[in-house]
Amino acid sequence: MGDSAADVLAGVGSRLRALRRGRSITLGVLAAETGLTTSTLSRLENGKLRPTLEQLLPLARAHGVPLDDLVAAPPTGDPRIHLRPVRRNGLTVIPLTRRAGGVQAYKVIYPPAGRAVTTKPQTHDGYEWFYVLNGSVRFVLGDQEFHLSAGEAAEFDTRTPHWIGSADSQPAELLTLFGAQGQRAHLSTTPGEDPPLADEVH
Repeated sequence: MGDSAADVLAGVGSRLRALRRGRSITLGVLAAETGLTTSTLSRLENGKLRPTLEQLLPLARAHGVPLDDLVAAPPTGDPRIHLRPVRRNGLTVIPLTRRAGGVQAYKVIYPPAGRAVTTKPQTHDGYEWFYVLNGSVRFVLGDQEFHLSAGEAAEFDTRTPHWIGSADSQPAELLTLFGAQGQRAHLSTTPGEDPPLADEVH
């Protein structure tokens, strides 16, 4: 196998992990959707198993993306990102980055309050920062609850049980940065100033 083909396959695992976490679902839920075992899915995401077409097809269907999005690298020399929304469980997730690994960026549109499939807090490895572009957001983190408006941001460890959704009758639009390995965005408006932590948002 040539180096370029190996590089493409090496990036499949991180893309699969980013798509699943962008939908906030577990390996068990994805296993039920695809018919693949949780062990197989875990090995694919960790790069310990070379993906086959028989595995990638159900994964592409489950995530609602073209097969090319799982295996193809961005066009050489073309800096443009071709946005393809993924719609699942009432959420619209638009990946804004295509590189494998590192911090991933998404635009996420949450449905109006009361239309979310679940309000059960989720946990997974990683670190997340989000900024409210439009609407009002209800953010549950552990045993705390916050309400954020457009222009406010929060940052948190995703190993803490959390849930994000619209707080009223309008959709909420968020810009989200997610580091699967716990990377922090460290966005700030003043040199040396860290972004606000979730428990600092009022």
